[in-house]
Amino acid sequence: MSPAMSLTAIGLVIAATIGIGLFGLRISRTTSDFYVASRVVSPRWNASAISGEYLSAASFLGVAGLVLVNGADMLWFSVGYTVGYLMLLVLIAAPLRRSGAYTLPDFAETRFESAVVRRICSGLVAGIGTLYLLPQLRGAGLTVQTVTGAPPALGAALVAIIVVINVAAGGMRSITFVQAFQYWLKLTALAAPIFVILIAWRSMEHPVGVLESLQGAGSEWAQPLSREGGRDHPLYATYSLLLALCFGTMGLPHVLVRFYTNPDGRAARRTTVVVLALLGTFYLFPPLYAVLGRSFAPELVTGAADTVVLELPSRVFPGTAGDLLGALVAAGAFAAFLSTSSGLTVAIAGVIDQDLLRPRLHKLTSGDYLAVNSFRIAALLAIAVPYLAWNLTGSLSLADTVGLAFAVAASTFCPLLVLGIWWRRMSTVGAAAGLIVGGVAAITAVVVNVVGPPQGGWAGALVGQPAAWTMPLAFVTVIVVSKLTPDKIPAGTARSMVRLHTPEAVDVDRGFARP
Repeated sequence: MSPAMSLTAIGLVIAATIGIGLFGLRISRTTSDFYVASRVVSPRWNASAISGEYLSAASFLGVAGLVLVNGADMLWFSVGYTVGYLMLLVLIAAPLRRSGAYTLPDFAETRFESAVVRRICSGLVAGIGTLYLLPQLRGAGLTVQTVTGAPPALGAALVAIIVVINVAAGGMRSITFVQAFQYWLKLTALAAPIFVILIAWRSMEHPVGVLESLQGAGSEWAQPLSREGGRDHPLYATYSLLLALCFGTMGLPHVLVRFYTNPDGRAARRTTVVVLALLGTFYLFPPLYAVLGRSFAPELVTGAADTVVLELPSRVFPGTAGDLLGALVAAGAFAAFLSTSSGLTVAIAGVIDQDLLRPRLHKLTSGDYLAVNSFRIAALLAIAVPYLAWNLTGSLSLADTVGLAFAVAASTFCPLLVLGIWWRRMSTVGAAAGLIVGGVAAITAVVVNVVGPPQGGWAGALVGQPAAWTMPLAFVTVIVVSKLTPDKIPAGTARSMVRLHTPEAVDVDRGFARP
């Protein structure tokens, strides 16, 4: 792998990212531009942007690394990441857009008429966003270290600086253009090298025995529900992982805020359908890197497994061709870190701005200029804290860390949104109790994983994949507490439910169709 070529490719990605982001500065002026791109993003454009920010370090590098080490069971990551959008499409996409909110805390306050529920949601948005940002920074450091040998802190710092520039420059309007561009760059960077590698492998006079490597001593690697990688209770771990990925997607703040940018609920549904196609196409490729990596780079199984996507091109093509393909992959990886980090920073900054900065700045309402400046300060804070804490993920793989963020989201915002949208008897106390119980349980599991999880047995399985017990616990808590506190059902529940489920063409307040 040529450091010069890889650095050049990364530099081009950075230049393109900043250039497109600065273009957004020319058309971003109002608070609505910065938060939700003035709700004018078309479904196809928005779908590319959503896919760009959703396909993070875990998708680009982590999935291949997990499959390389642990085998066929890790293919559920690709399936779960994609199916999560189907759950979102069926359950909450259109009603969430109709709520008219800017952020998740906005939705919570409108639906439950409670400042307390809003503050709890704000804290969870910041916590989930920070947890999700850590693997992006770690992945950036790993990429820079792999291709150049530079300290990982350099890659993390580059991502942090560029994200602040883009988000502060144009907010949501700006990063929509950036993330749409980055999706197609990531897809090209992942697909083109693997096609070249497969063609070269098939044309070898004595091809490396990839299929043979999956037999004999390594046959367990290709079998589902195996104990490869030292995993105990694989059946429980698989179901728990699927629950986290399928239902955690609808609780990711940087994903949900995207649906507020659609013009209406119908556009939100169309956006989700296109996203499913884009994600399904992308996730065809990481497993191929893992399978080929078992033969071309077997030592990575016990080493830096997350680097297999970066290392494979130069292992197959030791010369200039490998350097060029490796540079393309490095550029795609860096685009993955930038796009996801940008979306997360916007989501966290929106919460910090609305619930922390502006109330303390005497509730600035004298114009969009002051509000935009407040958002820019919030963006700086949103990336600075994760950057200072990015090395706390310890030995967890990229996909494992992101999986824990999904578990927290599934145990907090999923019950809030699903029951809040579809169950009119949900009380304010029930909403707060579910957020607290699910959040405390899931976050405790995350902390234990970071500090040092139990080795093996049921304790290790329950802590390593907590969603199977934390998410039902949150749902049960909401239902039980709501039934015990019927007098705490918000007074405006009926109006809120009508607004969430009535098409935009109908004026809820006046009761007639808009022209």
